[in-house]
Amino acid sequence: MRPQVVAHRGDSEENAEHTLGAFLAAIEAGADGLECDVRLTADGHLVCVHDRDLRRVAAQRRGLISTMDLADLHQVDIASWKRPWAELDDEAPVVDESMHGVLTLRRLMEVAAEAPRRIELLIETKHPTRYGGLVERRLVQLLSEFGWDGADSPVRIMSFAHTALQRVQRLAPEVRVVQLFERAEMWPALRRMVGRDWLVGPGIGELTDHPGLAWRLAESPHEINVWTVNTPEQLALCRSLGVTAVITDRPRVMRGLVDALPADDP
Repeated sequence: MRPQVVAHRGDSEENAEHTLGAFLAAIEAGADGLECDVRLTADGHLVCVHDRDLRRVAAQRRGLISTMDLADLHQVDIASWKRPWAELDDEAPVVDESMHGVLTLRRLMEVAAEAPRRIELLIETKHPTRYGGLVERRLVQLLSEFGWDGADSPVRIMSFAHTALQRVQRLAPEVRVVQLFERAEMWPALRRMVGRDWLVGPGIGELTDHPGLAWRLAESPHEINVWTVNTPEQLALCRSLGVTAVITDRPRVMRGLVDALPADDP
């Protein structure tokens, strides 16, 4: 089976992460799915931001996402850092500023719903946060509004926090969840905790550095979604393990590599 190609924070190698432009570019590049991180604003909106603050992507702003209102966030440019010298390039294309601001999860879900083909969303809730379980409650409410809280949902919810995924299972038991983990030594404990139908999400570095972990996961009953897969060698390893989705910064490149794989045996 060929793995799904999922764009990590959008087409994030070529575009500023988590912007509307990055996600639209990923769809155009042929991604099967879009991965995003979500945080809750002070006035209760889920926004697509990885870090707890904007210092990395908008150095002029110091506030925490959890203490800012959506209106304030909409005033912030989170894309210019990607190409800081673009304004000095006379041949640079005219920039659509609407592609540069903080994106709400609702808007991203609308983009996926409006796409000409099925686009799946892998949504990671970030913890710890001052709002605790409110993040998952708001997320499930939003899924319900879209009719995406059933078994046919195009959404998978991911987290490194086991308790966050347990909350999702209680609130929306048919939505698929992915237990992320970043260190090989965590797996022996986690494998006793995750539900049999949960997916698991290791990092490609751990699979490469710990072959024993890779094969234990391959032999487990869990589907595997791997982050962040950017090279042919990494894709080959995932292919050998039966990974069902690769999360990548390079969706166009990975799309080409996956499409070039030999057809599955009947």
